[in-house]
Amino acid sequence: MMHRFKNIALVLSVFLLAWSTSAHSQTEGWDGADQAKVRLIAQTTAIGDREEVTLGLHFKMQDGWKVYWRSPGDAGYPPEIDWQNNPNIKSSEMRWPRPERFVVLGLETVGYKKEVVYPIRVKVNDPSQDLNIQAKVRYLTCAEICVPVEADLSLHLPAGPAQPGVDAQLVNKYESLVPSQNDPLARTIETATLYPDREGNKGTLRLKVASNNAYQNPDVLVEGPIELAFFKPGFQLSEDKKTVLVDVPLDGLKFLENGFEDHDFIITLMDGNQAVELKTKVMAGPAGMPPFVEGFSTPGETGLNNLPFVTILALAVLGGLILNLMPCVLPVLSLKVIGLVSHGGAAKGTVRLSFLASSAGILFSFWVLAGILVAMKMGGASIGWGIQFQQPLFLIALALIVILFACNMWGFFEIHLPGWLSNLGERSSHVHGLGGHFLTGAFATLLATPCSAPFLGTAVGFALARGPIDIFMVFSALGVGLALPYILIALFPGFATRLPKPGAWMVTLRKVLALLLLGTAGWLLSVLWVQIGLNGVIALSALMAGVILVLAMNKQLKTLVGPVVIALFLAAFAVPTFAQKDEIDKAQAEKLWTPFDLQKIEEEVARGQVVFVDVTAQWCITCQVNKNLVLYRGDAFAALSDAQVTPMKADWTNPDETIATYLASFGRYAIPFNAVYGPGAPKGIVLPELLDEETVLNALEKAKG
Repeated sequence: MMHRFKNIALVLSVFLLAWSTSAHSQTEGWDGADQAKVRLIAQTTAIGDREEVTLGLHFKMQDGWKVYWRSPGDAGYPPEIDWQNNPNIKSSEMRWPRPERFVVLGLETVGYKKEVVYPIRVKVNDPSQDLNIQAKVRYLTCAEICVPVEADLSLHLPAGPAQPGVDAQLVNKYESLVPSQNDPLARTIETATLYPDREGNKGTLRLKVASNNAYQNPDVLVEGPIELAFFKPGFQLSEDKKTVLVDVPLDGLKFLENGFEDHDFIITLMDGNQAVELKTKVMAGPAGMPPFVEGFSTPGETGLNNLPFVTILALAVLGGLILNLMPCVLPVLSLKVIGLVSHGGAAKGTVRLSFLASSAGILFSFWVLAGILVAMKMGGASIGWGIQFQQPLFLIALALIVILFACNMWGFFEIHLPGWLSNLGERSSHVHGLGGHFLTGAFATLLATPCSAPFLGTAVGFALARGPIDIFMVFSALGVGLALPYILIALFPGFATRLPKPGAWMVTLRKVLALLLLGTAGWLLSVLWVQIGLNGVIALSALMAGVILVLAMNKQLKTLVGPVVIALFLAAFAVPTFAQKDEIDKAQAEKLWTPFDLQKIEEEVARGQVVFVDVTAQWCITCQVNKNLVLYRGDAFAALSDAQVTPMKADWTNPDETIATYLASFGRYAIPFNAVYGPGAPKGIVLPELLDEETVLNALEKAKG
């Protein structure tokens, strides 16, 4: 019995030794950086009798780190393999599993996180010979910073009969995620049209893709001429969900020398666990947005299509009602409160009519908005809730109106509406005409549109994806919701008539509530800041302060008040034409930089210059963020443009031993990296990876000494 046991143990030992040797032959271990390790693995234990074997480039990343797809997006680069001294390798093809999107501060990239295997199909010259692989892999891994890595990998795959290896399932898993070129669902690109913008640089690629099955959650990656950059697309589904319209924003048309019509565009269409790769030619369309197509809705709202339309209308009413409590509408509280308390002691009929007039103003404004959106949609323009707040002239007009209301409530002047409007309906000595209440409701709607309340986004999203009738009905329901407090007071006017009669206390209340309106004007200027820059906002603030001052001195200026206020209004509307935003043209900004030269840094500092060194690369996401948000804006850009400052760029897009050694001297092996030298800092001030304007300016000032 003991002898038999020894024999079994010996057989098991031999089997385990053979298995471990076989497993070791398929993968020789990990290499690379701690943040993202890499190794070579094989699908089989040996070459077998085939001329093609499948390997895998296996990455494992720490949390937050990623590697890239073959078209990485705004930054990054994909892994590259250099097969060194491998005479038995005839050719190789790296395959790319379906990736996912990442967005970092507005920059979009495409790749993988946690783990990925890039399947590699290798054709051998002689299957009867062993495959002794030596390979150098160059890749980039990024989180908040980016680390370029070179790894030396090896793999031994013997000749002989092949069996599935220990990593076969892992390779097969990612092989199954590679987009197929033979589509069982017969997805076809029916049309592909590129609509350039008016300037001829940016544009939109519209694809119409049909399928035998319904789409669930589609996504598309586009590859075309190298000069073009493609961004995250938008989608619209047909009612049966078997056809999808894909609108892909793009940039770089002006860099194309021979147009795009002769190029093949590769379209990777992903939906759920399925992915397919399609090729297509693209036709040129007219300048402007792609035309509106009836019967399509956005995928994010397709679940709403199953809801009864009456439910959507109920959500719209509820969203409009909640909108009364949003910050955008709260400043109108001053007008609402004054309108309410002014009815103290008034007749119920007067109260009812005035609040119905305000409700009518709200509804009318929503109908005007709906009409504008329908017209824009039918014309192919991009539409959305609150789009008028993207227009500086609209914001300036609204801010000036708010200023006028505040000055009126402070008693600087009286607003006199046209007689036909002011005298609509019943009047009394203490109640404004119905025209004034109508305009108050309209004004409340204008201030409400940049806000989004619970249920409002759902209703608006449903409406804007549908036809004109649905848009008008949903916007009418939103108007009813916003007007509901007015309607309730109109139904129960006793609530207003039982308030104390207007008196001296109302004068104080008006002055206090006018401050809310002044705060609204300040908020509108903050929105304008983003659009026309700080200098433009300062100019507008001065002009609006001038309006307040002139109206406050109306008794002294008398007949000059009107002409001066009109002149200030006209000057305010002219500000966007002359104002310049803080953003700097990137092409112009790039001319600031001189090539990195370590010896020149010492020379520049010796003659009293400040040197700003930026170690950057095209594939470094955070580097581009630092430039876009800090270095190429405002005071930071002005400081770098100073004659006493020498900006130096160390471009690490490609390997450079000098730059690598420079980084290592600071104990750094990743970028972004920035340092400032000067008489006050000859050894350099190292800046944090994520820059801000204050840090840059303080370092430059300190380096001056």
